[in-house]
Amino acid sequence: MPQDKAHPVLKAWLFYFSLAAWALGLILLVLGRVGWALACVALALIADTASRLWSRKSPTPMPYFMRWFLHLPRGPQSPERLRQILRPQSGERILEIGPGIGVHALPIAPRLLPDGVLDVLDVQQEMLDELAVRAQRAGVTNIVPRLGDAQELPYPSHIFDAAYLVGVLGEIPDPPAALRQLVRVLKPSGRLIVSEIIIDPDFIPLGGLIGTAKEAGFDFDHSAGPRFAYSAVFRPLAV
Repeated sequence: MPQDKAHPVLKAWLFYFSLAAWALGLILLVLGRVGWALACVALALIADTASRLWSRKSPTPMPYFMRWFLHLPRGPQSPERLRQILRPQSGERILEIGPGIGVHALPIAPRLLPDGVLDVLDVQQEMLDELAVRAQRAGVTNIVPRLGDAQELPYPSHIFDAAYLVGVLGEIPDPPAALRQLVRVLKPSGRLIVSEIIIDPDFIPLGGLIGTAKEAGFDFDHSAGPRFAYSAVFRPLAV
């Protein structure tokens, strides 16, 4: 298997191993096998740390074969929570980076009707294909999918009213470049929402994100939720 294909797969298996070790550790603890439970916890922490270090060194998107994970309850990253923070309005044009199979896109897009559009950009055609199928089944017709790289957004300048990324920014090899591109395509009055949760190996701490976003041309507006599961709202800096 070529290295560029093997890398996300091996990282995914580290994630699976960590989940399995945590689950086994919990079961052993309930059974009173404290020593073995602690050993499983140690293995889970080692796998999790290795996955996070690997992600920082060489970020990659979630592989398509792991898409089942996107169906799990999202908690603070739920579509409803995003809707409350994003506040999509009828007639707006909004961009989602890394929509995956459309967990957030499908509920958000109808909020833009009758004249609004949700553009979605992903680096994996398989994700976009499945999103299109799910949108057709749900009767959602105002999603415009496009294959592309967030570091070089294939859109004209100042056309979006808002943009959002849910657990995606840390998967991009050059987050500052992606943020600079988002500044470019957002209207001066636009807004950007970045949602992160600490269980994600690609988690970006809020403090670091605020500094990076400011250098890219964003002003931090506010955040919702705790720092380990936050949604941050940014506005383009006034020129």
